[in-house]
Amino acid sequence: MKEDQFRTTYKKAVDSMKSSEEMKKGLVSKMERKRPRKMVIIAASVVLAAGIGLASPSIWQQLNGPASTGQVAQVNPDPSSPGGAATDTSGSIVIPKLELPDKESGVKADMLALVVYKGNVYTQAATTIDPADAAALRGEKLGKTTSGINEWTGKEDYIELSSNIGEADIYSVNGYDADFLIMSYTEIDGQILAELFEHTNGITISSGADLFGKLNLEGRVATAQWESFDSWNNGKQQYTPLTSSEALEGFLTALQAAKPLAAEPLTEQGIYESEDRKIIYLQLEDKARVELTLFGQGLVRYGNAPVFFEVESGAFQTLWNSMNPAK
Repeated sequence: MKEDQFRTTYKKAVDSMKSSEEMKKGLVSKMERKRPRKMVIIAASVVLAAGIGLASPSIWQQLNGPASTGQVAQVNPDPSSPGGAATDTSGSIVIPKLELPDKESGVKADMLALVVYKGNVYTQAATTIDPADAAALRGEKLGKTTSGINEWTGKEDYIELSSNIGEADIYSVNGYDADFLIMSYTEIDGQILAELFEHTNGITISSGADLFGKLNLEGRVATAQWESFDSWNNGKQQYTPLTSSEALEGFLTALQAAKPLAAEPLTEQGIYESEDRKIIYLQLEDKARVELTLFGQGLVRYGNAPVFFEVESGAFQTLWNSMNPAK
């Protein structure tokens, strides 16, 4: 399978679930290529992919029984209470630090690719880089991962640079803060294996700048493409160039000021049941590729961060309307 095909399958598996019963069992729905699918996203505190999953405390409690009141987004949440992203009195979204599974709980789940760095869990990034371009982004060496993390691993084993990706050298990424983005880089018999990992938990988001600012998007987009939901959902990989640079620039500026919204209430309301979505791919000057999902309601989501962003309607609609199927 080609790398871009793998990434498409991987991304779809993250977003797609067939039923809450399967979700409770930690299973992901099989790919259905022939017909459209209604999709349900797990609550904001969950990250699952292709039969593999990683979750914050609330999902582990959900797997063992119903969550109690106050475990989803709420105003003035108790900091000691586990759950998804919460909205504070200022309207900011507080994403709790990702807690690791307790092997004594009896819950078993294979995990999304992860690396522990400076006590934080970095998961496979929604920003990607082709191996051929990775060397130019490789910064300071931060260390070497150890392998061995699996679904039975206890919290005490999540030590510095532990991982479930095997042994790999870890580097900072040129042009990005290591508190947000790091890179695994290995060369075997002349073949380069490189992957980006991002830290999007244990943070507070007051506007789009608190997340998208870390990606350094404005003024650095070299090329941009978009894909329809039908193409994305069926793995067609039918990419169309974004022809309006003015619309894109206006959108990216508005994205910095976008209002954050906790993802869990929106997913519970069925936002992923609608096919009114478009995906844009921004190839930056440094060759990093950023993927954003746009929803017809005027919302944007990046990766697995449990937050949506409400973009100023004029800027959003101008870009949305510029993405019309080729005739």
